Amino acid sequence: MKILQLCKKFPFPLKDGESIAVTYMARAFDELGSDVTLLAMNTSKHWFDPAQLPETFDHYRAIYTVDIDNRLKPGAALRNLFSNRSYHIERFENRQFEEKLIEVLQKDRFDIIQLETLYLAPYLPVIRKFSSAPIALRSHNVEHEIWERVAANSHPVKRWYLNAITPRLKKFEVERLNQYDLIIGITERDVEQFRRLGLSKPAVVTPIGLDCRDYTADNRCFHQPLSLAFIGSLDWMPNVEGLKWFLDTVWKPLLAPAFPNLTFHIAGRNTPSWLRRLRLPGVVVHGEVPDAAAFINQHPIMVVPLLSGSGMRAKILEGMALGKVILSTPVGLEGIPARHREEALIAATPEDFLSAVRWCVAEGTALEGLGRRAQTFCSEHFDNLEVARRLLGVYRNLQPKRPEQLVDSLIG
Repeated sequence: MKILQLCKKFPFPLKDGESIAVTYMARAFDELGSDVTLLAMNTSKHWFDPAQLPETFDHYRAIYTVDIDNRLKPGAALRNLFSNRSYHIERFENRQFEEKLIEVLQKDRFDIIQLETLYLAPYLPVIRKFSSAPIALRSHNVEHEIWERVAANSHPVKRWYLNAITPRLKKFEVERLNQYDLIIGITERDVEQFRRLGLSKPAVVTPIGLDCRDYTADNRCFHQPLSLAFIGSLDWMPNVEGLKWFLDTVWKPLLAPAFPNLTFHIAGRNTPSWLRRLRLPGVVVHGEVPDAAAFINQHPIMVVPLLSGSGMRAKILEGMALGKVILSTPVGLEGIPARHREEALIAATPEDFLSAVRWCVAEGTALEGLGRRAQTFCSEHFDNLEVARRLLGVYRNLQPKRPEQLVDSLIG
């Protein structure tokens, strides 16, 4: 199949869940014999020079990028209050990107056009005008839910502003649910939510997939003093919210007093200033690390204290692929059917986290067995080739039958 993949940011380096999800899906499509073309916004926030791509990033037949300044601008944000448009979406509407999209669609014929996230939806009319290919939205989250939660946990001025503009994002998201030929949800929960919001078109659950061959576990950390680690983008509010909750309600009052020799290591890009200034016993703030896998491999337990969000956490899959013990809330494990003490540790309350760490201490070096089970679980359930193979089967069923196929079906 010939697939055009549209992205709101360049999917490299692989430092966040979206880039991981996009890249491994495209790589699997390529390995399975499809031709994949990438058209990506190269935004000011996540700008990347395509000339710096490694030779191994070779799964696209063609790569097109358009530089976009999508910075938050106070003037534009204020003016948006007096319109009925979504400022979340408006920041990704760009005339140069539209022109490049038209050029790509006129240059080639595609079997499927895959939109990575809701933020490509403004280009639906252009795609319909210049292509007859079915359009699939790969929804990484239920977007308005994320922002509703961000608003609820923001300071008063930001909360007021987000409460004013987030309903427009919800309206935009809901109004377009039935304008795609297919919605690809990352989790069953997300698809069910879209159904409740009025989705009547076809939908399929397609989780994030990894190529586990890219991940080499280093289990020496299980034979060293116990340590916990957190890694994730620290400009994504659900991560910040969950981390702050963990520090305030789990680490300070429970874990630090109970285990004075235990350490908690925090890594992530765009580390906020309050976290850099943090001075807590046993807590080490690393900021952005050059190699996420190397950081994860240094610590036997990865903590994922998410309280809100939708979609699936790619970092959990990476931790599993590296044979580490995942200690997560049920929200963090959404879409990942791991069982408590079998493939992961699940904690819903501060006391649950304390109990889980006590169990880890009691297990000693035997804790490595849980990490190995997590590694097997990841390879069996989230292999990118199997995930992509199933989705390609769905795509083939979306294709209109050619005349010779119609004759065959009538004869049959």
